[in-house]
Parts: sequence; C-alpha cells; structure tokens
Amino acid sequence: MTVQVEDVKAVVSRLAGALVRAFLVMFLVATPSAILPGVGADTKQMVALVALFAGALTFAEYNATYPSLVEFRDAAPFNRIRYLTLYIIVFTLSVMEAAGGAPTPFGRLFEAIGYLIGAALDFPYSPVRLATVMMAGDAGAAEMISVRSAAGTAYLLSVLSLVFFMLIMKLSGWPARHQAFNVWVNLPTFEPTAGGDVIERLERDARINISLGFLLPFLIPAVIGIGSMGLEPFTLNSPQTKVWTVAAWAFIPASLLMRGIAMRRIADMIRSKRESQAGARPGLAHA
Repeated sequence: MTVQVEDVKAVVSRLAGALVRAFLVMFLVATPSAILPGVGADTKQMVALVALFAGALTFAEYNATYPSLVEFRDAAPFNRIRYLTLYIIVFTLSVMEAAGGAPTPFGRLFEAIGYLIGAALDFPYSPVRLATVMMAGDAGAAEMISVRSAAGTAYLLSVLSLVFFMLIMKLSGWPARHQAFNVWVNLPTFEPTAGGDVIERLERDARINISLGFLLPFLIPAVIGIGSMGLEPFTLNSPQTKVWTVAAWAFIPASLLMRGIAMRRIADMIRSKRESQAGARPGLAHA
C-alpha cells in the first residue's frame, strides 16, 4: 500500500511539474507579442499556435517516464538557468523595442541602459560589432543603433548567465556528488554504449560544444552576410523578428557553452568514480 501511495505521489508530482513547465514555455513564447505595440491579430494567432505547440511538446517531454529530447531533465538547475536566461533576454529586448513605439519611463530606462551597453561593447571585431553586419546596407542610423543596443544587451546577459551557472556548479557541486546521476535520463541523445570510452566521448563532445559556443557569435553574422550575397539584404524591420533573432544569436552560443561545461563535469565525475573504485579493490583484496 505504501509503495502504491508513493507511486501515485510521483506521478502527480511529475504531472504538476510538466504542466508548470509547459505554461512557462508558453508564457515565454507569448511575451514579445504581449509587450510590443502594434501586433496584428494574425500575428497573435500565429504566436498562440506556436506557444501551444511548444507547451505541448514540453509537457509531453517532462511528463514522460523516459525522456527523448530534453537534456539534464533531472539535474536542476541546469535547464532552469537556461530558461531564465532566454526569458530575461527576450523580455529585456521586448521592453527596449517597445520603448521606440510606445515610450514609457520604464521602457526608456531599459533603452538607455541598452544604448550604453551596446556602445561599450561595440569595438572592432567584437561580436556586437559583427552583429551589425547582419543588417542591410541601407539601414538607417537609428536602426543600426537599435540593433547594436539589442545585441550588446543580449550578449552581456548571456555572458552573465554563463558566469552564474559556473558559480552555481562550483558552489553546489553540480550535479550533486551524493546523488546518483543517470547519464541515460539526463543525456537522452548521448549513447554511452555506442563505442569507445564514455569519458573520451564526453570530453570530445564537450570540446565541440565549447568551441561552437565561443565561435557562433562571430560566425553567424559572417554566414548571413555571405549567404545574402546576390539576394535581398537581411533586414530586421519587424520588432518580433528582431527580438527573436538577437535573442537566438546570444542564447544559443551560451547554451552550447553551458552544455559543454556540464558534459566535461560529468566526465570528471565518472573518472573520479572509476579511480575511487580502482583504489578500493586492492584494499578489499588485501582484507
């Protein structure tokens, strides 16, 4: 009877957690359209459809016993930090963009801070300077300043989130060493038995993710600039397009860096576990 009660509690807890996460994802998707002025009815309907799809996918993933896509599902606060990072970036950029169409003291404050951040990070060969390369050649000065402010703010927030994650990992010993870490549940896309030593494969994937996370802010503008040769120049006329494009440009590299650091930490944990087990065997044999 006790086992059945515990099973029911686990199911209810998993269901409630999945519902909360689905709502938060839907809230994230709908935030720009709720803040930005002048959003049409058709756009709101499309955003609602995308939010429902993202929420349903999140609910199915977190309510399932066995994950399929979401990594580090049971290794909090990894995904919580990533979600908060993306939401803060999207919310901040939305408020900054809304200040241009419907000025408010709150929006103007964000706009002024974003301008200072963008100007401070706009130096030769910086990611913020390269982000302006994505703009069309005939973009006005005001549009270039707006993109620079958004890129600088988003990039700074992503860097701060990365520093925060590293502090949490260092101070809390993430993932906790006194708890079992299930590689299959937390890394569903990583196959431990695919061949080769699992530590070497984790470290290899960590290096790839860290390298991509560092290079993508520089590579994305270059790829867009090369890909638009002979085509219509890339523009960010739509406020929602600007918010999501700049947010993705800043968030995806930071997320890859977090994933690489996390995978390297897991590799170190497995190595330490092996060394402790190898050191214990001689003592047991001697006893």
